[in-house]
Amino acid sequence: MGAPERRRRDLADPGGPAAAARALREAPAGPAGPGEAEDAALELLSAGRLTVAGRLAEASNATLYCTVTHRGRAGACVYKPVAGERPLWDFPHGSLAGREVAAYAVSRASGWNIVPPTVYRDGPFGPGMCQLWIDADPAVDLLALARSADHAGLRAMAVFDAVINNADRKIGHLLPVPGGHVYGCDHGVCFAEEYKLRTVLWQWRGDPLAEADVEALERLRARLEAGDLAATLRRWLTAGEVAATSARVRTLLRHRVHPQPPRDWPAVPWPPV
Repeated sequence: MGAPERRRRDLADPGGPAAAARALREAPAGPAGPGEAEDAALELLSAGRLTVAGRLAEASNATLYCTVTHRGRAGACVYKPVAGERPLWDFPHGSLAGREVAAYAVSRASGWNIVPPTVYRDGPFGPGMCQLWIDADPAVDLLALARSADHAGLRAMAVFDAVINNADRKIGHLLPVPGGHVYGCDHGVCFAEEYKLRTVLWQWRGDPLAEADVEALERLRARLEAGDLAATLRRWLTAGEVAATSARVRTLLRHRVHPQPPRDWPAVPWPPV
């Protein structure tokens, strides 16, 4: 899960339709995001016909670039079949696709809109995760972006990663688009019960949370306590992992500071790109 998943120039077929992603990016966003465009993208991903057009050959798990068509609409997406997941010692085998869907649920409920529309569905190689393709802006220097300390969207991503306990936030997982928004991809190794935060975004460690991110955390706490978000997460995570997610949200709201790197776990993924 490294630099090949930057979604820029390392695909067997880098072309393909991007209208769905463009509509999502250009839709007016409210507190919970561009609702109609996002719902349309979810329908396309869920009901559309998938056609494999290429593979991200250096990804650690099977990661396929596909076109998706439905009722005269077309888009491009990433499809990661469960059958292509490599076993990991610290995450249950076959659970990574579901964790990506859970990360999308948290992203949308919070209003951060960091994770592109993502669904779990059947595909050419069996069930798996299907996520809207995002064409990252090639004019953005990812190394410089990852080191930025004054990008509100990137700072929100750091808080999002703390919520989902992201164990693999690499530079290549940042997807900046024209207009300044930054999406993130590759959230399969998230939501562990024990603290495993591993990221390149430590520049705010110990700093007070931005007010907008506190508001997003309050939305998450409300949705978790209401039960609807927790019910969604329980489809993909264990009861203990859902409880740990709620605890992380409460802890962030109680202390209102960015977390510190773990002492007994590598703080930065390797390779970091």
